[in-house]
Amino acid sequence: MCGIVGYIGNQQAAPILLDGLAKLEYRGYDSAGIAVRNGNNDTEVVRSTGTLQVLVNKTNAGLAVSGTCGIGHTRWATHGEPSEENAHPHSSDDSNVIGVHNGIIENYQELREKLLNKGYQFYSQTDTEVVVKLIDYYYKKYQIGPIDALAKTMVRVRGSYALAVMFRDCPGEIYVARKESPMIIGVKESETFVASDVPAILNYCRNVYYIDNLEMACLSAGSVVFYNLNGDVIEKELTEIKWDSEAAEKSGYEHFMIKEIHEQPKAVKDTLNSVLHDNKLDFSATGLTDEMIKGTGRIHIVACGSAYHAGVVGQYAIESLARIPVRVELASEFRYRNPILSKDELVIIISQSGETADSLAALREAKNQGIRTLGIVNVVGSSIAREAEHVFYTMAGPEIAVATTKAYSAQLIACYTLALHLAAVKNTITSEELTSALKELESLPDKIAKIIDDKERLQWFAAKQANVKDVFFIGRGIDYAISMEGSLKLKEISYIHSEAYAAGELKHGSISLIENGTLVIGLLTQPDLYEKMLSNLVEVKSRGGYLMGVTGYGNYNIEDTAHFTVYVPQTNPLFMASLAVIPLQLLGYYVSIARGLDVDKPRNLAKSVTVE
Repeated sequence: MCGIVGYIGNQQAAPILLDGLAKLEYRGYDSAGIAVRNGNNDTEVVRSTGTLQVLVNKTNAGLAVSGTCGIGHTRWATHGEPSEENAHPHSSDDSNVIGVHNGIIENYQELREKLLNKGYQFYSQTDTEVVVKLIDYYYKKYQIGPIDALAKTMVRVRGSYALAVMFRDCPGEIYVARKESPMIIGVKESETFVASDVPAILNYCRNVYYIDNLEMACLSAGSVVFYNLNGDVIEKELTEIKWDSEAAEKSGYEHFMIKEIHEQPKAVKDTLNSVLHDNKLDFSATGLTDEMIKGTGRIHIVACGSAYHAGVVGQYAIESLARIPVRVELASEFRYRNPILSKDELVIIISQSGETADSLAALREAKNQGIRTLGIVNVVGSSIAREAEHVFYTMAGPEIAVATTKAYSAQLIACYTLALHLAAVKNTITSEELTSALKELESLPDKIAKIIDDKERLQWFAAKQANVKDVFFIGRGIDYAISMEGSLKLKEISYIHSEAYAAGELKHGSISLIENGTLVIGLLTQPDLYEKMLSNLVEVKSRGGYLMGVTGYGNYNIEDTAHFTVYVPQTNPLFMASLAVIPLQLLGYYVSIARGLDVDKPRNLAKSVTVE
């Protein structure tokens, strides 16, 4: 949510800021702005509402704003409506301090009243203007330096934030501070960059620092100094970003989402190969030992959105293969139910970004109770990756579209391989069964590619569904987990009301929603549940439902019931989610295209939810 970019160096800052903000559009925003300081120490602030292109036009692609030091921001409204007044950057009354901010300041109203009493005036409804003016207040009252002013502010505010500010008295510097909200700092020769996420600076810099919670930094051209909350200098190590910069580009595809759908075979293969060496699973990189696994009594999988759906599939796989009880929980609810955890349990946090606020809070709750934690994340150096005791990195590469596809598929592979590894250590699977399962996993990339190559039929079908009002996805077992993901994909990018139901629950109320012509998508990939699912589809059809079926090759008798059927290759039933989800991703994409919508940036949504 929101995006920050900053630059200090020997180039004009504005074009770099605008380019970086464009790379962060996937995070979600409703307004944007930049502040650039020129050689005369004058700062020009330009803000706009709407798309980033409005700001680009307003600044002549940045050429109309001169200066080699600046900060930029894309805002996703929290406090105050989308408007130029509420857009960042914000400034103190005399423009002594100018800053941008991601996150939420919970006690901003109290602080606002304090500053009003001290003579400050406010032009916006944002919490950001409050924190910028609070920094200015401490800076002037105590006649202290920027770092000390930031430290006093950090102690005073409650909430989450990533701050980047410029002081008029320090023309060649940008100061940053962080709590909860992500922030990275890149250094390259005589240039320094700051951003909310890697893609913003990937074209310029590959060596980055990750600033931790309650830390600050002073950025100058080609260097950075880090401080703790006491103002003491601290040392940090550089991390090299391995991602290919082209991975964050569309590469000829119309949208990032369809590009990332096509990248799933590679994401699956790379994630599998990260733990499969010489036909054997190797989890040594995670730090999980056989002794730890043998002593694990229960597993909690905690996640949000699509990662939660991957966790539900993981529950089926782990319980079936390793016979370890698993509970899958929404991260946003985990803390608030005061969870009962035991010392022999393992909490698995799944998050593409590694910065999801609720998931991070759940991780910290588990750690506070002394429970072992494993993060399944896609971003090296992210908060969850740094704070979890053990980390399994998925190898999906940068995912730009808001609606996840390849990261979800990589998370599935992480869950499958973890389940097999747990089973091998627990001796609940034979060596022959393990070899067979690994062979099936190795076959998935080619099978996924085959489904994608046959997408024209789905495109034709999707175009006919562009005006539907309600869609229901039904399934049993793992198929129910796939249904949840398919339903989410459709609703989040097409804005069509969609729900997923466990098919066995239809008669307990939800079948009353079926009307003549209602689109119902049934998942039938589990052999043991195939006949029961077929009966459910017959029940729906008898009430006027229009049926689409997704099943494995060979189940051709479904065509007597379903109006439209998509077939996927057969594999181990536990792994069918990796195949059956592909048609549902394509369906959501093509329905959205048929409705003329912005697939990559659906309304009201952000790629990474970094605030509660």
